[in-house]
Amino acid sequence: MALDFLTDNAIIYVLIAWVVILIIAKSLKLEKHGFKITAYSLTYKNTQVQSALSKMLTRTKRGIRVFADVSVVAGFLMMGFAFWFLLNNLMNFFVEPTEFSELTVLIPGVTLTSAPAIMYFLLSIPIVLVIHEGAHGIVATLEKIKIKTGGFAVFIALFAGFVEPDEKEFDNAKKISKLRVIGAGATSNVIFAFALGALLLTNPIFALVVPEPILGWFYEAPDGVLIISIIEGSGAEKAGLQKDDLITGINGVVIVTPFDFQKVDLKPGDTVTVTVQRDGQHLQLPVEIMPSPDDPDRGLVGIMRDNAMSYKPILNFIEWDPQISMFLLWLWMISFFIGCMQYLTALYCEVINVYILTF
Repeated sequence: MALDFLTDNAIIYVLIAWVVILIIAKSLKLEKHGFKITAYSLTYKNTQVQSALSKMLTRTKRGIRVFADVSVVAGFLMMGFAFWFLLNNLMNFFVEPTEFSELTVLIPGVTLTSAPAIMYFLLSIPIVLVIHEGAHGIVATLEKIKIKTGGFAVFIALFAGFVEPDEKEFDNAKKISKLRVIGAGATSNVIFAFALGALLLTNPIFALVVPEPILGWFYEAPDGVLIISIIEGSGAEKAGLQKDDLITGINGVVIVTPFDFQKVDLKPGDTVTVTVQRDGQHLQLPVEIMPSPDDPDRGLVGIMRDNAMSYKPILNFIEWDPQISMFLLWLWMISFFIGCMQYLTALYCEVINVYILTF
């Protein structure tokens, strides 16, 4: 009950946290250190970004040149992927609803309401911002485009980073130079996501987002979802489901992980065919769906299931902490999908000549 209260009132706690941040910022007189503070925003600008980027460039100029050229090619490839993903997802909404993935803007306290989700998000965003804006800035410096300022902004629960190039120099730069600068931020996020993803292939939880056929290359698939116990008086008990049965399918939908249950439309009163594996044999049992005690319109099979991830990494040489695993998964998802979708906005920004390169 207490957890539900916290979740339902997450936006209130976010607003309280924002008020505390403003009070601390005012008391520390951060306005004297490059901050601009209003009732709804906190913005920081630094005019020394160019100097720091120039020092970095002297040590890594050849590598940055290669990266800048790769950014142009990667930009068009990932733009195509972003278009394909959006269109394919839209088709799934009409043709294969169970495969449709909802796209949600991540806003702490609004679309992110659980404390762990908000924490993982807040830890991930600064890392993604630094990588993204740093790449914009260092490639702009490589192309001899002056960076006037760089910094970040917080609008209560929304976050942004930026580097601000000199408008005239950016406008007069060659087309290829503009494409390198614009594509650098998103490309850096995608490259970082690929590097992090390579490490996470040793983590069972990463199997949640790995597509086929890559999933089969790096993970041993489970046979199904284990039943821990049967709810007394449920349709599952009457049908003969037993503890330690392995559910492998419901109404023809293959069940491999606990998340596969979401693909099945379970309505109270309906009878579904549950396929289980028991003592090496496959059984098909008709189960009447029971209503959920918390939500009578939601159907339940009538079991307690094992919700642990059953995929086993083939490269299983790291003992992962669950919280670190979830944080890195969040970091990967934010970095990869922000990188991909940023290519679409990058193209738009180039068309309308927006000069502040933002995340």
